[in-house]
This record gives sequence, C-alpha cells and structure tokens, in this order.
Amino acid sequence: MAIPESKDALLAAMRKNADVLSKKLAQLPAEKAFEPLIEGHCAGSTISAAQLVSYLIGWGNQVLCWHAQEAAGETIAFPAEGYKWNELGKLAQKYYADYACINCWAEFIASLEENQRQLIALVERYSDDELYHKPWYGKWTRGRMIQFNSASPYKNASGRLTKLLKSLA
Repeated sequence: MAIPESKDALLAAMRKNADVLSKKLAQLPAEKAFEPLIEGHCAGSTISAAQLVSYLIGWGNQVLCWHAQEAAGETIAFPAEGYKWNELGKLAQKYYADYACINCWAEFIASLEENQRQLIALVERYSDDELYHKPWYGKWTRGRMIQFNSASPYKNASGRLTKLLKSLA
C-alpha cells in the first residue's frame, strides 16, 4: 500500500493494517504472548508479543497526547516528554514498562483495539487540508506523523508476528 496522502487513504491504511494485525494477534496462543520470542526494537534484543502490543499502544497514546497538548495550547513534547528523537530505544523500553502490569493477553488486545478506535476518531476530526496540506511538525504533515505512529508500526508488527507464528507452527 502506498504512503497515504489524503485523509481517506490514511483511514484506509489504519483500518487495513489494524485488521491484519488483529488477525495475527488472534492466532497467537495466549500462553506464548508473554515469552520474549520476537526481535526487539533495540538491536540484539528480544521482546514478547505483549511488549510489541505495549509499544503500539504507547505510540498511539503518544499521538493522542500530542493532540491533547496542542488543544490545551501547550508546547508539544516531541517525541515524548523527557525523550529525544535519538532515544527511541529508551522510549520503547518506557512503553514496555508502562504496560508491564497487564498479564492478560485479552486485556492487551482490548487495549490496543480501543487505542486504534481513538486514533481513527482523531483522524476523523480533521479535514484533508489539516491532515495533509500544511506542515505540522517540521516538514511533516499531521497526517504523516499520525501514519508514522499507527498504520506503519501496525504493518511492521504484523510482519514480526508472521515470523513468530511460522516459528511456532
């Protein structure tokens, strides 16, 4: 799928990639969800499917946070409060820790699905012009920043899960 360049294309990519991801997550046996069997976000590391979902929820919530900060008239903390763009590995570790207290696979899936609904609702609030016809962060449009942290990582996570599912077969 091409990089979205419109609101409709972004929503389609988000929905399609979330649907594919959901199907992969549903195939994973719950007893394997918390075992570190997936290549991690930091070189040489391994993570569990639960941590992978934590990462997706963390970034989704970060996008929602940016928009809440903007709506409140605050300076947006990119990529996140206390982190720089060259510290994304540390930020991934934070996201894993943020959800480490969840020990039920079904709860992880439900949290991810709710996060996805919130992100779609966010996109639906904006016009095509607001999403794609003016820079929002540096050279990046709002739509591109949302896509970087929703549809793209969903697709990446699906690929990681495909490898995991093949190894378990």
